[in-house]
Amino acid sequence: MKVNKVLQQQYFEIVENQIKSNDPPETKINFERLKKEGYSDFELKQLIGQCIALETFLIIKYNKEFDKERYIRNLNNLPEEPQEN
Repeated sequence: MKVNKVLQQQYFEIVENQIKSNDPPETKINFERLKKEGYSDFELKQLIGQCIALETFLIIKYNKEFDKERYIRNLNNLPEEPQEN
């Protein structure tokens, strides 16, 4: 699949903003946890970006509200693929 560089950059910016603002704190906690496991900053932004992308998809496709609990659960389960449930 071809990567949309503009969208990727936007997700990376969201990740950076969440880390800087510590909101939610789980973003920074899991970024640091996975960094210790040997993931690069780029890989980490991709992984966390997948969690953001899932939430974005569900909001747009199904007109759902942002589910902070699911988002945090998916962050905590990284590097596993994020899950809808």
